[in-house]
Amino acid sequence: MSGQISSKKKINSKFIAILAILIIGGGIFGFYKYQHAQSHQTTDDAQIETNITAITPRVQAFVKEVRVQDNQYVKKGDTLLILDNTDIKTKVEEAIAGVYQAKSNISAALAQTKASTSTLPITNSQVAVMNANIDAAKAKLWQAVQDYNRYSNLYQDHSITKQQFEQARTSMLEAQASVKGLESQKLATQNQKQATLSQSHAVSSQVAVAEADLKKSEAALALAKINLSYTVITAPVSGYASRVNLQQGQLLNPGQQLFNIVDEHIWVVANFKETQLQKIKKGQPVKITADAYPQHKFEAKIHSFSPATGAQFSLLPPDNASGNFVKVVQRLPVSIEFINPKDPMLKSLRPGMNLEVDVITN
Repeated sequence: MSGQISSKKKINSKFIAILAILIIGGGIFGFYKYQHAQSHQTTDDAQIETNITAITPRVQAFVKEVRVQDNQYVKKGDTLLILDNTDIKTKVEEAIAGVYQAKSNISAALAQTKASTSTLPITNSQVAVMNANIDAAKAKLWQAVQDYNRYSNLYQDHSITKQQFEQARTSMLEAQASVKGLESQKLATQNQKQATLSQSHAVSSQVAVAEADLKKSEAALALAKINLSYTVITAPVSGYASRVNLQQGQLLNPGQQLFNIVDEHIWVVANFKETQLQKIKKGQPVKITADAYPQHKFEAKIHSFSPATGAQFSLLPPDNASGNFVKVVQRLPVSIEFINPKDPMLKSLRPGMNLEVDVITN
């Protein structure tokens, strides 16, 4: 009987000792957490962010060469795509012919200001003007024929609408009629023996119109050269190419999103509860742990605060005045910058990765 009593006393003493250890340990842990909370603000609602630049063409053309692959690192200015520039080169030549034509028109108009109202033979400058007009019309006809042939093939493949095909055919017929008309006009002008000059103010007006045509032609030439430069697409920023899905011969349209370049510069956006913001200030040090690399600590600092909570930027922001009100703690996005650019682990971080953020507030 006494043995049973002594064994119970031993069990009770062990239980009391274990309970005392648990209470003391829990108290120490609770005190540590309390002290930590006084000088730290933490959240696991944080992700890596960066700028993502969309690559889009500015002219309609076929892909001639693709010089970038998916996930490839590119530097700013590197050539990504080369487009077929045959059509645009033709437009440049057409614009050059338009400039020569406009200059010839100015020369002809100035020559008329010095001429009298008497019968005058056909001058060399007038012949040059007519030849320039015919050359420009033939250039437009060649372009119209090329467009018609290309659109005819696309129409047979059901790649374009019937309206687009008919517009190309109409442009070709108009260009043919223009060439025939100018050639007939040249023949009729050569056979003409007399011409009556307009009044001086009318001649001056013709000079002004010719000068305006020259400026218009020079602007068209400049635009054609700019479009020609757009046939070589270069990287606007340094980063990694993503979702590259292009094939040689593919038709691209202006504004069509081709792929993205993910900027190599990264930062952190942490969403803190509004009740935590009282102790968080700009410039405070931050310790960051990535879920992918839990053993490594990244050094950072508070950079800036969002001007509004995340809910205000949602597709349907809350309107508490329209129904029953339930108070929900809001979160404010806080931008955090890394302060150790030489950290080799930074290259392993990717946009969208989850992080745990610890702000040291003391």
